Amino acid sequence: MNLTNASQEQLQNLEQTLAAEFSTIKAKNLSLDLTRGKPSAEQVSLSDSLDGILKGNYTSKSGIDVRNYGGLEGIPEARELGASILGVPASNVLAGGNSSLTLMHQVMTVAHIFGLNGPESAWNKQSSVKFLCPVPGYDRHFSVCEHLGIEMVTVPMTSTGPDMDKVEEMLKADSSIKGMWCVPKYSNPTGVIYSDETVERIAQLGKIAGDGFRVMWDNAYAIHDLTDNPVQLANIFEACAKAGTEDSVIQFASTSKITHAGSGVAFVAASDANLAGFKKSLGFITIGPDKVNQLRHVNFFAEEGSLNAHMKKHAEIIKPRFASVLKHLEEAFGDNDLGAWESAEGGYFISFDTRPGLAQEVVDMADEAGVKLTPAGATFPYGNDPQDSNIRIAPTVPTVEQVDEAMQVFVLCVKLASVRQALKNA
Repeated sequence: MNLTNASQEQLQNLEQTLAAEFSTIKAKNLSLDLTRGKPSAEQVSLSDSLDGILKGNYTSKSGIDVRNYGGLEGIPEARELGASILGVPASNVLAGGNSSLTLMHQVMTVAHIFGLNGPESAWNKQSSVKFLCPVPGYDRHFSVCEHLGIEMVTVPMTSTGPDMDKVEEMLKADSSIKGMWCVPKYSNPTGVIYSDETVERIAQLGKIAGDGFRVMWDNAYAIHDLTDNPVQLANIFEACAKAGTEDSVIQFASTSKITHAGSGVAFVAASDANLAGFKKSLGFITIGPDKVNQLRHVNFFAEEGSLNAHMKKHAEIIKPRFASVLKHLEEAFGDNDLGAWESAEGGYFISFDTRPGLAQEVVDMADEAGVKLTPAGATFPYGNDPQDSNIRIAPTVPTVEQVDEAMQVFVLCVKLASVRQALKNA
């Protein structure tokens, strides 16, 4: 479908045909959901053997009775699990409860209000505090900043990660910028893997921005590969050690999309100084995490043989869903300019860009036809996508058949909205 050279009459005929198709689909009363990147029931069932796995033995190999209080950092075996995911020493890992978002909010709160390196290091000592947000990005990161009253400043995402020329330029010009959000592997929602050069330049940012600057490195999809030979993400911990900027990056991950999403184990990895500062405040919040669940996970992966073997089972379930999305997008828009997208090789999302000014209309039309999509603008701070073009597609929860049906609706809505826009502008 090429609208560029279409006549007014051709556009009108096309609009009538597509509108008739839309009416037919509406009559089906569909109820399909592509809104959030959750594991499917099929995926979480892979870990059902967590139940009863301890068989009454609540003592870890390190000799800890996991039923009792204490152990703010988590059991050593769980810290080692986090270390294997993030590529850091276990001594630099804290294992917590099921949510990495909780840890992110807590670290941000400590840095902002109490200071990771003493009271004088608290960000709110300044009259203005800003955070860099690569866009399109993860809405829950933006929500944390908004909740804490931290102003968000956008920086464009590229095919290799954030636009580092822009990042460095902004940091040199504005000392009130105290951090940056990053999803470095299979970035939410674009699926981009940060290049080695980008990782290296991020490791150098602490030299440009000063001691208070912190990159929140949310490596949520560190091991969520869909290919057998995935691109390897450069190790930010090692890059910072080499640059002498160990305090400038704090990493996060969890098993929430690996085992049971509602009862996993989350991890924060940081320098000795950052961990000490965080634990000082964390000790007022909790006496310790759910160590029983941590031991369950350690034993589960030991029985599975390896973490990679378990993740291959996830990939087998997810791949057909991603393939369905990409097939429909390629067939509908591969030979025209009605949409652009990233062919993600892992993670949980596919990012799609309509022509400018159409994302909200497409989302509304899809909802009218019984397909729920992530709200337009969700991938930008304050829900404001200046181009009104980005839509995040999350295909993991529905069945392959449901994804196929939902994508038929999606491409129809994009086509119809595009034709109507072309008619308006003709």
